[in-house]
Amino acid sequence: MKLFEMGIKELHGRLKKKEAGYRETVFAYIKQIEEKNKEINPYISFCFEKALSKAGELEKRTSSNKPGSILAGIPFAVKDNMCVKDTMTTCASKMLSNFSSPYTATAVQKLLDKDALLLGKLNMDEFAMGGSNETSYFGCVRNPKDHKRVPGGSSGGSAAAVAGNMACFALGSDTGGSIRQPASYCGVVGLKPTYGKVSRYGLVAFASSLDQIGPLTRDIEDSALVLSAISGQDIHDSTSCDIKAPDHAASLNSDIKGMNIAYPKEYLGSGIDPVVKDSILKAIDVLKEAGVRIEEISLPLTEYAIPAYYIISSAEASSNLSRYDGIKYGHRPDAFDDILDLYVKSRTEGFGDEVKRRIMLGTYALSSGYYDAYYLKAIKVRNMIRSDFGDIFSRYDAIIGPVAPTTAYHIGEKINDPLKMYLGDIYTVSANIAGIPALSVPAGEDDQGMPIGMQIMGDSFSEQKILDIAYAYEKITKAKVEQ
Repeated sequence: MKLFEMGIKELHGRLKKKEAGYRETVFAYIKQIEEKNKEINPYISFCFEKALSKAGELEKRTSSNKPGSILAGIPFAVKDNMCVKDTMTTCASKMLSNFSSPYTATAVQKLLDKDALLLGKLNMDEFAMGGSNETSYFGCVRNPKDHKRVPGGSSGGSAAAVAGNMACFALGSDTGGSIRQPASYCGVVGLKPTYGKVSRYGLVAFASSLDQIGPLTRDIEDSALVLSAISGQDIHDSTSCDIKAPDHAASLNSDIKGMNIAYPKEYLGSGIDPVVKDSILKAIDVLKEAGVRIEEISLPLTEYAIPAYYIISSAEASSNLSRYDGIKYGHRPDAFDDILDLYVKSRTEGFGDEVKRRIMLGTYALSSGYYDAYYLKAIKVRNMIRSDFGDIFSRYDAIIGPVAPTTAYHIGEKINDPLKMYLGDIYTVSANIAGIPALSVPAGEDDQGMPIGMQIMGDSFSEQKILDIAYAYEKITKAKVEQ
């Protein structure tokens, strides 16, 4: 197996035994990126020199037999809405195309502190608004499994980089499914942690009450390793929770016999591609083989999750993006008549169509006369959805279902039909609304070889439980393939 094909644990073992060098590993990834980036387009900017310099330091340090983190020397990349000091942070937008961050996001800094090697910043939907990675100012990312198809969004660059062996792991952000959906489309593992488990400091805000940083990895063990590394309270983020981050990888347990798991009938009803439904039903059978009791339940508020999510997220986006006015930082027009003209031209030229659409939707929902009719009702629905999940998790260990109704679709297929694209989030937005953890684990392929993801959701701060379920499923399915 080549260095760029290895997971974290195996690559760490090679580096520790000196069967591979740190700089050698970085060069292996650089070569992959140089060969593939033009076609797949997951990277916006690169940090090769810094990565190689740090790799050289690690080689000197290991020669003196000083112990290091399991992440030491592991190449990774981050979505370009996370700040890295003295590095471009663009959010894949013309608005921030020349912005260099003066500080580093906490989640990224925690990885750097463990000597992980940052390769660069990854492409995304502009300001994380989109489900296909087609709204990026720097061009669409292509699915490594089929270059004519989307990788999903908004963390499409993160999923594509991992699936295309252009990063050992990556960080993405998830506001309504933006880690899980691209993970499903690209055939990797994607985890959205509980809201507050990972600091959002340094993450450029889309919808502050919904955004959460999480890992995209090749398998469940890697996901557990990265999650432990980035979790924990942060004095810079008042929404981060004071809950000690356990060693999720060391605690992984594939013995899930006796667990009670539910699947919502609404998730396997109308609108889902038959091949996706069949894969989820087969995954349910696999979990039953592991001794899990699985029952059908109802989540009657599912149909209201999408409108509630898009009203809440757009309202928060409208507020968060008001800071981009062409004065303090960001895009500024070459010529303008007065301050009002500066505002108008800066935002007209700087933002793409999807961002403008959501700003207008959010501003409308918050405006006088419509606040009660739209935003207030959406908040009430949010509370009802949270209550429903709380009731279910008082009786069940987890909820499983599909990540998306279909597999990855062709580039250009839905970009001109926003409502159709929004409906692709039907199974994922509820986890963000409720603030609960959810992950996507590969669960088969369609007849074109495109990946299908199974979603596992758990109660707040039950990451270990959903990781264990995914780990057991992963082990069983891999064993069957090897037979």
